[in-house]
Amino acid sequence: MEWLWTVGGFLLGSIPFSWLIGRVFLHQDIRCIGDGNPGAANLWKAGGWPLGVSCLLLDFLKGALPVGLAYFHYQIGAWAILPVALAPVAGHAFSPFLRFHGGKAIATSFGIWTGLTLWQGPTILGLSLTALLFLITVDDWAVMGGMVVLLGFLPLLGAPPSFYVIWAGNLLILIWRHWGGLAERPHLKRNRAR
Repeated sequence: MEWLWTVGGFLLGSIPFSWLIGRVFLHQDIRCIGDGNPGAANLWKAGGWPLGVSCLLLDFLKGALPVGLAYFHYQIGAWAILPVALAPVAGHAFSPFLRFHGGKAIATSFGIWTGLTLWQGPTILGLSLTALLFLITVDDWAVMGGMVVLLGFLPLLGAPPSFYVIWAGNLLILIWRHWGGLAERPHLKRNRAR
């Protein structure tokens, strides 16, 4: 059963909603905008907040739904949840529909942690990421910092050992997709203005 959820989660995760919405509603390839990333941020820039928020929600749900259903409803737990949880993020980041080039997997990462921890994981990740976005100049480093804070809270959530491996796999995918931004050294935003 876990392999069905893994394959299904990967296929769902690999649907490039931002690219599809851009094609249907804007008649353009979203990869030609901003940083070239096929994600909700560039769709937001091109088509405004209604399209951007719609895409964020879809990218979130393609992580949350398969993982949450597998973990809570079908009781796929322990180590069996590991491939199921990582599949949507991997599908989003390496979409076969875009020749294995995908988005940065932030919204889908929020989705899988919602599927695993309900509100706790995404709340911790969201608060820390928001704070770091206000503090430092490089958004990619803020994402990494948010993941480190999430790791620190996993013991407080009583996370099983498999969650730490899921966290590590999720982090590796995020590092791969954010590698260009991580090459830039972050600074505090207040120092940048001086």
